[in-house]
Amino acid sequence: MATGRPREFDVDDALDRALDVFCQHGYAGSSVAELTSAMGINPPSLYAAFGNKESLFRKALERYAVKRTAYWDEALAAPTARGMLEILFRETAVFLAEECDSGGCLYVRTLACSESADTIQRELASRRAAGELAIRQRLELAKAGGELPLGVDPADFARYVSTVLEGMSVQAAGGATKDQLLRVGEMALRLWPAAPNQMVADKPIEVHARAPLAEAEPPRRARGKLRQLPA
Repeated sequence: MATGRPREFDVDDALDRALDVFCQHGYAGSSVAELTSAMGINPPSLYAAFGNKESLFRKALERYAVKRTAYWDEALAAPTARGMLEILFRETAVFLAEECDSGGCLYVRTLACSESADTIQRELASRRAAGELAIRQRLELAKAGGELPLGVDPADFARYVSTVLEGMSVQAAGGATKDQLLRVGEMALRLWPAAPNQMVADKPIEVHARAPLAEAEPPRRARGKLRQLPA
């Protein structure tokens, strides 16, 4: 008996759909049935194309990292450390509210305690630690250049920033809007420790239009602004 041809599908589109499920439910909370339904394929096609659920998650995670890394690269290249934080807080708010569809950052989603989930949890923890390290190194340069007071510990400050960013993800998963997340960033920026004889400019954060992050992604919607809070 002749067998039918395997169902053909767009791998990138399938990964984006799987990513949506993982962002909403985390790794352990996403069943194969939910994933295949969202991807528009059957379980045999999933296993043939991606191996298993864990392999699918890792591929989706890499796709997620490409989207997330784009604005992190922009932030780390900012001419000042404060400018770096402005971009991180603003773009994180937009990313969580628009790209993640209010599911929160995939890097901080809670995972159940199973052997495979534990492996994924360690990888996500490693990615979060890498982000904190990048912030710390940029703050160390800022301190050496006089942008930060000598009494500020870059490691402690980086840990604080990471805590705010991860907290924004938790808030997004709980239904916080983009505007609410932007206001969290505004409050965090008010705690910027200006160096002696340094005045922080009292002006709104500028938002510059950019090209889409990747060819596979639809055009991004208009960016939000972090509004300047009264002193």
